[in-house]
Amino acid sequence: MTTASASLQPQGVLLRHSRWDALLIALALLHGVLLFIVPSAPVIALGVWWNSNTIAHYFIHTPFFRSRRLNAGFGLCLSALLGIPQTVWRDRHLAHHAGLPWSPRLSTGLVAELALVLAIWTYLGALHSRFFLTVYLPGYAVGLCLCCLHGYYEHARGTISHHGRLYNLLFFNDGYHVEHHVAPGTHWTRLPARIIADAPISRWPAVLRWLDAFSLESQERWVLRSKLLQRFLLHRHEQAFRRLLPYVPDTCRVAVVGGGLFPRTLLVLRRLLPDVEIVVIDRSAENLETARRFLGEEFRSVHACYEPALVANCDLTIIPLAFVGDRQAIYSHPPTPAVIIHDWLWRRRGRSTIISLLLLKRLNLVRR
Repeated sequence: MTTASASLQPQGVLLRHSRWDALLIALALLHGVLLFIVPSAPVIALGVWWNSNTIAHYFIHTPFFRSRRLNAGFGLCLSALLGIPQTVWRDRHLAHHAGLPWSPRLSTGLVAELALVLAIWTYLGALHSRFFLTVYLPGYAVGLCLCCLHGYYEHARGTISHHGRLYNLLFFNDGYHVEHHVAPGTHWTRLPARIIADAPISRWPAVLRWLDAFSLESQERWVLRSKLLQRFLLHRHEQAFRRLLPYVPDTCRVAVVGGGLFPRTLLVLRRLLPDVEIVVIDRSAENLETARRFLGEEFRSVHACYEPALVANCDLTIIPLAFVGDRQAIYSHPPTPAVIIHDWLWRRRGRSTIISLLLLKRLNLVRR
């Protein structure tokens, strides 16, 4: 979600930063209404998780109201909705940003929030004990687990962003997490304008990032542990390249996008085209170093995200299956006289050959 810069000017006498914060305030009220209308465990769980990582999170960094009393009152509302005293949430979260250990401290605000949460729980436990024990507490526990999962995978192996449009629409740019950590005081509407080119990103939102264990990169790491898998992959890729290279114009310079943890394309090209100059473009310095362990200084590396300008002087470009970008644009407008693209078995384009039915992969050759 993006907005015009004008919307970031203080609006009226109530809102401190942006009129867009009125949307978050309204959604917090809607969250409360929904709990009354549909008091179920899924609504409680999803509400705790979603609100904590959107409305409550942004309220920590950019309090919505000009008035301290209104901010304190809204903090009480969030504490009641989420069952989490917002003073605790705020202090713990700011300690996380500062890289400091968190320890609870008593304050007037914390006492008021604790008293409100305990009053609600006491009321539910005394007068609606079955609902409290079988619906509210299980939903609350699942919501906290989702929050823990979310927070863990936002920072597993370093702070990571997710730039998916749908997620960032529904979670108000929460996916721009690297950008948020670089400038925590940046208003949520401005985060998409602060994208960091070499920031680590995942195709999955944080709460689903455990699926990266089944990603192409994870599979590459498995390959590094097995000489048998490495020989199999080298053989299948070499056979596929042998079938396509006769249809490639005379080649002096090849660009390989993504060196890969196991750089089989580089190893195959060194065997089949020993005299060409190879340039490897990869956003991961770690992957480039891994490639050098296999090939030494036999290629030139460019630590950057792919851009067509980086391959303008090349005769052939190789695009990996794990390419993050507009693959269709490369098919439609090849950046070099010839482009060989790793793709899924069912995506046949141009002159094509199958790498392996087992791997569900093929190579596609397109030319200008």
